[in-house]
Amino acid sequence: MTAALRDMAGRKEVSRAARMGRGVAWALLVLLMIVTLFPFYWALRTALTTNPDLFAPGGAEGLLPPDPTDVNFKRVLGRATDAEIQEGSGRENSASFDYLLGLKNSVIIATVIAIGQVFFSALAAYALARLKFKGREAVFFMFIAGMMLPPIFILIPNLLLMRDMPTWLFGDANSGWLNTYQGAIAPFFLMTPFAVFFLRQFFLSINRSLEEAALIDGANHFRIFRSVILPIASPQLVTMGVLAYVTAWNEFFWPFVVAKDPEVAPLTVTLNAFSVQQPGTQPDWSGLMSGTLLAALPVILIFAAFGRRIVDSIQFSGIK
Repeated sequence: MTAALRDMAGRKEVSRAARMGRGVAWALLVLLMIVTLFPFYWALRTALTTNPDLFAPGGAEGLLPPDPTDVNFKRVLGRATDAEIQEGSGRENSASFDYLLGLKNSVIIATVIAIGQVFFSALAAYALARLKFKGREAVFFMFIAGMMLPPIFILIPNLLLMRDMPTWLFGDANSGWLNTYQGAIAPFFLMTPFAVFFLRQFFLSINRSLEEAALIDGANHFRIFRSVILPIASPQLVTMGVLAYVTAWNEFFWPFVVAKDPEVAPLTVTLNAFSVQQPGTQPDWSGLMSGTLLAALPVILIFAAFGRRIVDSIQFSGIK
């Protein structure tokens, strides 16, 4: 009887400790979510505040905007009147910003980069995972080493390469591929070390008997890749496409260097117009925050649609 009571007491103690552990875990999770989402809320709070209100005494204090307004979103979308533009920015000559043109440029650049990276990285990953050739491991090591190379190291060589592209490759005689779509796309189009590593990890897990059966039927490696590997790897390819798309969408420094022309500049570059400070005025933070939120909206929607698939694919690929 005493042993049974001790056993029951022990189970109650374990259950109490488990409940406390879950409570602490949930509290930490909620705290982490608040810390993560607070910058987005503060950006929204700033976007709903006019510049004069924001820089007025006490305008940046408190969790709620002093006088909420949607005039800054109207400015970004090009639907504000001259009076509303002056009201929101607090200046007579506000920054010129074409949201729809920047959106179109971002969609073109990010879509082409995502398609190119997925296709060519899949080819390279399949070769490194399945084909046997001399130096395969050394080539893969070079790809992995590329993940540790800071992008700033190759900025100047890539810039000079884009400038010196010949005219027969759709370049300009004076500036090559500067201020063109192909200049903004080229360095990221073929493949990236992470994309090759990510897809190679999955290809290694595919049962070789499928390829051996296809080889017996007379299929070559490219047909096996097209008809066997790609259908099996479609979830991972979609995941890689989403990751490549979001990375290209958020890229700022390279387009800022090679694609400043408004006709080809993506949203990340055109938003820079709001951060330019005029003499005697403050930066247009309200316009910048509203433009940033609108620019981030497509990415948020993509992650909302594919977030679970991305997590599952990364876990299945064995990336820790």
